[in-house]
Amino acid sequence: MGKDAATFECTACGQQSGKWLGRCPGCGGWNTFEQVPDRPRARRAETSRAAAEPISLSNAELTDATRISTGLQGLDRVLGGGLVPGSVVLLAGEPGIGKSTLLLQAAAHLAADGPVLYLSAEESARQVAMRAHRLGCVQERVLLLAEPVVEEAVAAALRLRPSLVIADSVQTMLSDRVPAVPGSVTQVREVASQLVELAKRGGPPVFLVGHVTKEGMVAGPKALEHMVDAVLDFGGASGQPQRMLRATKNRFGPTQELALFVMGDHGLEEVANPSAALLADRRTGAPGSAVAVVIEGSSPLLVEVQALVSRSPLAMPRRVAQGMDSGRLAVLLAVLEKRAGLRVGDRDVFVNLVGGVSVDEPALDAAVAAAVISAAADIPVPADTAFFGEVGLLGEIRSVGHAPERLREAEALGFARCAVPSATTVPPRSVIGLCPLESVSDIVTLVRC
Repeated sequence: MGKDAATFECTACGQQSGKWLGRCPGCGGWNTFEQVPDRPRARRAETSRAAAEPISLSNAELTDATRISTGLQGLDRVLGGGLVPGSVVLLAGEPGIGKSTLLLQAAAHLAADGPVLYLSAEESARQVAMRAHRLGCVQERVLLLAEPVVEEAVAAALRLRPSLVIADSVQTMLSDRVPAVPGSVTQVREVASQLVELAKRGGPPVFLVGHVTKEGMVAGPKALEHMVDAVLDFGGASGQPQRMLRATKNRFGPTQELALFVMGDHGLEEVANPSAALLADRRTGAPGSAVAVVIEGSSPLLVEVQALVSRSPLAMPRRVAQGMDSGRLAVLLAVLEKRAGLRVGDRDVFVNLVGGVSVDEPALDAAVAAAVISAAADIPVPADTAFFGEVGLLGEIRSVGHAPERLREAEALGFARCAVPSATTVPPRSVIGLCPLESVSDIVTLVRC
């Protein structure tokens, strides 16, 4: 009698093969294939549900889903106004960043409307309870289940019918249906699929806690991010109390919305004015510092850009960017050298966005250029001036959107003027001054004047 066929799967990317391979053709990883024997899936009883009937798109209901407040305004804003019933949200971040703390605080608030089921696959019930007492989040209707097997967790959720399910974490849970170790691609996908099915079949919203790799990517198969309705990134600079929450995917609201929290002895507290908090330790009058006005989600944000330009002992000088795309920095340096005569070919250039902020917006270009010019010339940028504008390959400063909101935020933070694209106008009832910029040469003039 022949043996049953087996499938081999890459533990890094989920690529499947009918035989074992030393190197994965999908991700290039070595010795990442593990055997996953084929098994027949149990069929759902055909009488358990009626046959699905399609409907006309014109007859589909357009009513807005009722949102559920988590009690944390920043979390609600990033979610697009609160949790949507039946939705699945993946909260990803490095170990120890505060994911469990954030969700415990939300659970304590939501318990007022109904029981919350907290599934702990990493920590014991005692450990979670100790954290809850420290945070002041002890609620009778927050039900704790220290159970790593997802089938047991789903059965408990169907029995208790909670208002929210929190799975901490999806990488440490396992399914009895899959003969693989917890954290493997097969296990993560199976666990997530069962929890997604729980939410989509009339169940409660589900929070999945996920870890990230050292490259900053969500651990597990990429399909995990496609299975959920929203992916929230929770992070912060090492050694700093600030924590930043943003949505990188959201089927029910905008992406890139930002909320800033501070970790204290009693949990996470939202920062009401993120711009003021990020500029609190700014040293005025120091060369290499400029303030950018960027848009995060729907709100303007002021960020300090710091640059350091020094002579390099290397044949190929270093270009290091933290908080921005390193490729974009290389383009800006090439434009400054070609269009403004800034010679940094033999210099190391380091650029950092203070506070652990990451920005992917063209409006950051003008402030980065100003900081690099200031650092290279050892001349401080005027302390009362903020910057925004996109730098083109011809050296021109191009217009960006939401200029009135940017100018109002800069004025509210005490800046007397903004260096902006020349087409920008002052919004009504604003007294902030404008420094029009036509090209990168105007930034050089502004810094060196």
